[in-house]
Amino acid sequence: MARHKIKNVKKKIKTALVLEGGGMRGAYTAGALSWLLDNNIEFDNAYGISTGAVHLCNFLTGSKDRLFDFSVDGIVDKRIVGIKPLLRCGRIVDYEFLFDHIIKEEKQFDINDLKNCKTDAYIGLYELSEGKTEYYSVRDISLKELQASTSLPIIGKIVEDKGRQILDGGITDMIPIQQAVKDGCNRCLIITTKPGDYVRKPAKKAIVELMRLSYPQCENIAEDYKIRHLNYQKQIDMIKEMKDKGEAVYCFPSRSSNVTRMGGSRDELAVLFELGYNDMEERKEQILKLLEKDS
Repeated sequence: MARHKIKNVKKKIKTALVLEGGGMRGAYTAGALSWLLDNNIEFDNAYGISTGAVHLCNFLTGSKDRLFDFSVDGIVDKRIVGIKPLLRCGRIVDYEFLFDHIIKEEKQFDINDLKNCKTDAYIGLYELSEGKTEYYSVRDISLKELQASTSLPIIGKIVEDKGRQILDGGITDMIPIQQAVKDGCNRCLIITTKPGDYVRKPAKKAIVELMRLSYPQCENIAEDYKIRHLNYQKQIDMIKEMKDKGEAVYCFPSRSSNVTRMGGSRDELAVLFELGYNDMEERKEQILKLLEKDS
């Protein structure tokens, strides 16, 4: 019987950048992305959730200045978070002011700059009519959709755009690693804003019930929030498994910080930005090896 020699076929490498949200803690992500720009590192695909979606879009435009300005200077503007927005719009965070005035007018961000983006990049949006998170190409999104990607439930208002009601995709996908793998990405650089030993606690019953009462048009949202800690752990477990196989580099703050989702001084944010940059430099060899196309 003739023997046929089986050839070892190399698996095609498809790289992805995967970004968690984190509110003001996203200054760490912005610093890490600045390092990527300085080192001319590109990806086949990219995925952003919540604040990570905004930083992803700034990264894709190639603007280091905008990454710093938004994550350090712009985000501490008292017109966005605190008493002033509460009195003005009845919410502790005024997302409309943030996007229509700070991002669009003051920071001169033009969503149309993403239409010719070389990277296949996506942001996650929670669709209230569907009761799930869907991903949309940054080449086709509106500024309203980008706003919705950061609009936290309860804290932010529902965003209505293109006939849909949409919110932050972090309701289900805190770290969009599952979407990256679903799209065939097998080499992922994941940047998160929480410590490596962070464990998400179950949502309080009162918060789950508030979600149910606040969004009667969406049966799934309260249940999704109820199991949010379980979904987060699944995403972390997937990242760790990929890391163990040499398919991922997992970057998170190497030092603790006083910055929270909605709190932090400009100086603290600047330090966190620098930490993101320096942590990436420390991982330089790992990152470059991961992304080698002939590896």
